[in-house]
Amino acid sequence: MLVPRICMRASFENDRAHVDCVMKKIILASQSPWRKDILSKTGIPFSVEESGYEEDMSLKIPPRELAKRLALGKAEMVATRRPDALVIAADTFVVFGRHIIGKPHTPKRAREVLTMLSGKWHTIITGFAVIDGGSGKRVVRSVETRVHLRKADAKEIAAYVKTGEPLKVAGGYAIQGRAGALIDKIEGDYWNIVGLPLSAIVLELKKFGIRIGSGS
Repeated sequence: MLVPRICMRASFENDRAHVDCVMKKIILASQSPWRKDILSKTGIPFSVEESGYEEDMSLKIPPRELAKRLALGKAEMVATRRPDALVIAADTFVVFGRHIIGKPHTPKRAREVLTMLSGKWHTIITGFAVIDGGSGKRVVRSVETRVHLRKADAKEIAAYVKTGEPLKVAGGYAIQGRAGALIDKIEGDYWNIVGLPLSAIVLELKKFGIRIGSGS
């Protein structure tokens, strides 16, 4: 696997500028196949490692802060094990009114969530963190996208739930899957709905010296 060459700082010798570069591994702290697919679009070589971090969705803090807290927890778990790497982690959930909605896990809960969201706007929040395990440098951000689900009847919702797709995705639907037929409007980053705000990630990686699309 190719390992990105990260240019960390400039030095000067005999009036000529030199850039000190180091080889740095990049790790995506997620087992999500969709996040893996999104990050692959950057062309950056990376590996995947599950964090083992236990999410606590019950924390009484604002949704944006919760998303960032959970993403940072995942990134820190991997960064402590891999000081040689640059670690990327994310956490995504739905906010509807005062409800924070993660993965339904059961068909009953999935039906409840989709019925509640049907015909209404809600917000997708993804928190993400990037940590250099060696230097400790870190960036933590959150990105929001608004989504409107068209009105769906009980039979349509039940049929979708039977596919099993809603059980393991935040908000009970996967826009990149069969739920694409249920969504009629979005405001913001499409990839954020899938689970990783690509444009925002790319901008932050550049601050760590990652040259997007360079292949090195």
